[in-house]
Formats: sequence, C-alpha cells, structure tokens
Amino acid sequence: MTVVESVLSHTPEPLRSVLIKHRELLKFGIVGGTTFVVDNGIWYLLKLGVLEDKPTTAKAIAVIIATIVSYILNREWSFRTRGGRERHHEAALFFVISGLAVVVNLIPLYASRYVLHLEVPNVSRFVQETADFVSGSIIGMLLAMVFRFWGFKKWVFPDELGQRRRDVTRSSTDA
Repeated sequence: MTVVESVLSHTPEPLRSVLIKHRELLKFGIVGGTTFVVDNGIWYLLKLGVLEDKPTTAKAIAVIIATIVSYILNREWSFRTRGGRERHHEAALFFVISGLAVVVNLIPLYASRYVLHLEVPNVSRFVQETADFVSGSIIGMLLAMVFRFWGFKKWVFPDELGQRRRDVTRSSTDA
C-alpha cells in the first residue's frame, strides 16, 4: 500500500472522493510544500549569511535549487502518469516554465524592496524581514505555483501523452 493509499484509507468518505478526484493537485501541493521548505531554508541561509546585501540574488539561487527538487518529485510522483516525451525534451520544457515562474516569484520581492523601499534604513529590520517573507515566500510563491501547475499540465506533462507512459508502467509491472 502506498503512502497516498494509506492516508486516503483513513480519510472520511466525502473528503476522500474530493482528494481522489484532485489527486494530481494534492500531490503537486505536497511537492510544493516540500520545495517551500527547501526554498526558504536555502534563502534564509544565504540571505542571513554570504548574500546579506543581495536578497533577490539569494532568493533566485534558492528558487533554482528548489526547482530542481521539484522536477524530480513532480516527474516521478505528481505527474507520473502523464507526459511521455523524451526526458530531455520534458526537462527542457519543465525548466523553461520554471524559469518563467522564477521571474513571477521574484516580482513581489523586487517590488517590496525596490519600489516600496521596505528595506533598512527606510524601515526597521523586523519590517524588512516580514515584508521579504510575505512578498517573496508567500505572494511570489503562490503566484508562481499557480503558473507552474497550469504550465506543467498544459505543456510539460500533457495528459494526451500520458497514455504512452501508463502503458510502459503497466508492461514493466506485468513482467
């Protein structure tokens, strides 16, 4: 029994049906939560250390690392029954969509720091850090997540190509 099946077996029926119907979105959300921790852990490690004066650069590095983790988890778990392209083509599309999502993610942080000037000495360190977290880790990440989910389903892991991958998975489990 897989982890998902185990969790679903303990979930009350009305909710279980909704979770099964939106299984990809649920898995995508779990991957997103995991990469949220990776992203913020690396971002704060860099931002409070070697890249203290460059929070946007630190965020970009953190997002790129989290994106690599995201590709592996999404390909092998969230969208494993979709896709079917050659791996290098799929990976290229994934990173193009994710690259655009990095820009989407950085826009609120950039606006907070450099348009609204929510940075020391204009505001206190607490206000700066709160504004960075809200703009970079909540607003930016949510906007990027919506963009990624849409882009991944539409171009990277389209369902019409998924039949090939499902057939390969079935034939390898039958052997």
